[in-house]
Amino acid sequence: MDAWTFAGWGEASRISDLDSSPKDIKELGVPHSSSRSLGEWSASAICGNDITSSCLYVSALAIMAAGAYAPISLLVVALVLYFYRKIYSEVGSALPLNGGTYTVLLNTTNKKLAAGAACLTLLSYIATAVISAGEAMHYLHQLWHSLDVTVATVTLLGVFALLNLLGISESAKVALGIFIIHMATLTVLSLFSVFALLKDPSILTINFSNPIPDGRSVVSALFFGFAAAMLGISGFESSANFIEEQKPGVFSKTLRNMWLAVAIFNPLICFLALGLLTKDQVAENATSLLAKMGELSAGQWLKTVVSIDAVLVLSGAVLTSYVGVIGLVRRMSLDRCLPPVFLRENKLRNTNHWIIIAFFLLCCGILLITHGEVSLLGGVYTISFLCVMALFAIGNMLLKHERSKLPRVERASWPVVVFGLIAVLVGLTGHLTAENLSVFGVFFAGMSAIVAVMLLRVSILRVCLYVLQTIASKILGFSRWVTDSLNHQIERISSQSIIYFSKGDSDVNLNQAALYVLGNEQTKNLRVVHCYEDESEIPPLLANHLKMIDHLYPQLKIDFIAVKGTFGPELIEGLSRRLKVPKNYMFIGTPGDRFPHDLAELGGVRLIIG
Repeated sequence: MDAWTFAGWGEASRISDLDSSPKDIKELGVPHSSSRSLGEWSASAICGNDITSSCLYVSALAIMAAGAYAPISLLVVALVLYFYRKIYSEVGSALPLNGGTYTVLLNTTNKKLAAGAACLTLLSYIATAVISAGEAMHYLHQLWHSLDVTVATVTLLGVFALLNLLGISESAKVALGIFIIHMATLTVLSLFSVFALLKDPSILTINFSNPIPDGRSVVSALFFGFAAAMLGISGFESSANFIEEQKPGVFSKTLRNMWLAVAIFNPLICFLALGLLTKDQVAENATSLLAKMGELSAGQWLKTVVSIDAVLVLSGAVLTSYVGVIGLVRRMSLDRCLPPVFLRENKLRNTNHWIIIAFFLLCCGILLITHGEVSLLGGVYTISFLCVMALFAIGNMLLKHERSKLPRVERASWPVVVFGLIAVLVGLTGHLTAENLSVFGVFFAGMSAIVAVMLLRVSILRVCLYVLQTIASKILGFSRWVTDSLNHQIERISSQSIIYFSKGDSDVNLNQAALYVLGNEQTKNLRVVHCYEDESEIPPLLANHLKMIDHLYPQLKIDFIAVKGTFGPELIEGLSRRLKVPKNYMFIGTPGDRFPHDLAELGGVRLIIG
């Protein structure tokens, strides 16, 4: 049997002096620990700028699709988002870890499915950043006609890359300032529009006298209006991707604040637009509807103010994309779904500079490929975002079923989750055109290929090794060097140990743990750890069961380690340093209601057994 298929037989050992582990050893593979510095309004601003920037375009899209029924469509979407507040709150309280949809699927299904969801999230962030930056510079172009939009878009992406290199606290201050200005601008615009509507309601009467767009029934108008209005909640998923940077209890408040902003302003502005512009005028001013409303309700000065606000809040959406991507890519890199180079931090600000630089270059590349026609990314943006929302609802269902014992502060009922999932799927079907699917397919395939190489790299190396061995006789010297190099890479990748903490000696649970590691991790070494205070507490059959399972799976070397101490954050930290195993490579079964620790305190430990 080849060396890389037979891992060797496991051993048993004991650690009784864990507290004496050296304290100066750097945490392996784990980035700079978060200070949870973001309060309610800072965190709300980061994700709120993304979701509230939708009011700049969603009203026009909804009116063109549903006519006078557009405000109803937006109200229904607000109801859907209210249910999704509960869906996200439950997952966030049970798994308060960065990564959003990726994290909930990783802890309830397998790494491959979770990685696929992560690719969708990354596509959504890329499309959001490029589209928002491009639209922001188009608004600025209306005020400064000599501006080169493409150059300005690249510059804006670069500015926010630099801001994120300085750290999330500095980013949050900028985001909060933008958010306050945006909320104030929308309030002023709404007030002046109400006054103008009360003064002359004739256009509103005209629009409601023929409420349905030509060629559509009431049902089809509401359907396509709802599908268009679903774009008004893009950005709601962002808060879950940087939950570890938020203070305890803040996450659910960010969800509430985002919902309030969308539920109030999106239907209101849509209704007011119907009172100030005919449906044809809405179509003509679809990309600058709010600026036109400002001009009609108060004059040129308000149009200018709204245009400046649009530049700022769309820029804030770019910032949200950076923050979300950093949290997600860092988590994926820890789990070896992306190269470990992304975990490196600069010494001055402790920020992940390679993630930021790579995201900036990727956005610029896509901008140049599309020749500045960011509308081509619309299908990618729409489908990826709605798929992420749907997968999060599915993740919630799996969390209820597979991890029912996991403690959580909030719960969403099954009817709420099912309704939310169906609503998102209905909205998704309204965007599944041939053009959208083709563009989305190209980008998703490219993103998935990168992750697939990481997940299958051992298999790929083995194929290369087999091919080289078949031609070894022809180019013996070179082939031997390459073969040794490939074997070394396989050994290096597979040598990363995985730790599973076992509370008892159930052979079923131990077998499930071994199968999970074989199916999801590129390793040949599983270490099963049992923590004890007294030797009499060590399950008597644990070592024998592990020996049996070790012989069942020769490609996996299973070691047994008995560790004296109480299971908790301190023991995990000490064991990580002693055995040189990053904490995100440590697995546990689902804890019950009496578990004394928050899952976030364990540093990324993964749940693999219900």
